[in-house]
Amino acid sequence: MSSDYDRPRADADATACSYTDYETKDHAADDVPATGEDADGIERDVWAALYQVEDPEMPVSIVDLGLIYGLDVSDGEVTVDMTLTYSGCPAREIILDEVEEAAESVDGIETASVRLVWAPDWSIDLVTEQGKEALRDFGMSFDG
Repeated sequence: MSSDYDRPRADADATACSYTDYETKDHAADDVPATGEDADGIERDVWAALYQVEDPEMPVSIVDLGLIYGLDVSDGEVTVDMTLTYSGCPAREIILDEVEEAAESVDGIETASVRLVWAPDWSIDLVTEQGKEALRDFGMSFDG
């Protein structure tokens, strides 16, 4: 599904933020990573918007990085469950703000919120094949 979406380049002027507390939950509700492969309607539109959000440090979609663990759309509200590559991520606030903005840009979505999920831990194993290809193009090498 990730190949269905255009990927913009990350903002070169993005800056890291300070540590901020956010509402969190301990575990992802479903299998991870989530990609929106079976989504339709407004949920699919939210997934399309999330594919436009890239990690500020590398030109890879946060969905393809395996950071999205799921989302729930109900009555014009969306809650996105996601993780970060590590809990001290310096771009934490930037990424969370961009996720909320992207989700709220979808027609029919009035409000969006992000819940950070810390289990299962993020690992390179959660990166989609499209994400691994983008990482290789970016010059990163890894097993997998």
